Amino acid sequence: MPKYAMVIDLQKCVGCGACAIACKTENNTQNRANGQTFNWADYIIEKKKKFPDTEYTVRPVLCNHCSNPACVKACPVTPKAMFKGANGITMHNNERCIGCRQCQEACPYSAWDVDDENAAYSVISFNDFEKETHPFYRDRTEAIAACTSSGAEIAGKTGAVPAYRTKYHHPDYRDVRKKGIVEKCIFCEHRVENFDLPYCVESCPSGARVFGDLDNSGSDISKLLRKHRAVVLKPEAGTRPNVYYIRSFKPKA
Repeated sequence: MPKYAMVIDLQKCVGCGACAIACKTENNTQNRANGQTFNWADYIIEKKKKFPDTEYTVRPVLCNHCSNPACVKACPVTPKAMFKGANGITMHNNERCIGCRQCQEACPYSAWDVDDENAAYSVISFNDFEKETHPFYRDRTEAIAACTSSGAEIAGKTGAVPAYRTKYHHPDYRDVRKKGIVEKCIFCEHRVENFDLPYCVESCPSGARVFGDLDNSGSDISKLLRKHRAVVLKPEAGTRPNVYYIRSFKPKA
């Protein structure tokens, strides 16, 4: 079996957000009850020094698919809802999840409080919807009566909720997840098992994201890790992440 991982080249990343939009489109993520949106692929902006010598880094963040995942250890159900696949991907089974959020609390990269200033680190998100999923697309209210369409009308014409829904099948997770459970990046395993790249990788216009097999010495990801010094987030946590960052953004004078 392969051992899948991702390298993100920060010298190529311009912070366009295409990865976040692609992830949201592919995986039909929606808004939380407080109105905030979330993606399985997010990014944070790190700033150093002061103007005019300001330095900044746009750092995409996602589930790190750790080799020693704290989330898996914390999951209390048997068999576990959060588990490691044979291909190295940290997986989540929707049906076994009881919504206890212990995985979210244990993950050193996840912000428990969605109002936290580092909420972009919330790589495990909780579906705190009070009603059924994607309520906007079941609402018949028109923004301007007898003039504009409603969410329900749009969904009706497209035949999907949400209207832009990407439909796929996987034994562990649904294309639209139910309320009361957690969800996270799964490296688009429904695509990977069909020999496609994760959609964030395919959609990156600068090629900043590289996905592949760490156990294949000839893979692009293995070559990049031999060529460049790589760093991971919070190595002191001992989780051994499989999302690596190389180089840094250097604007031309």
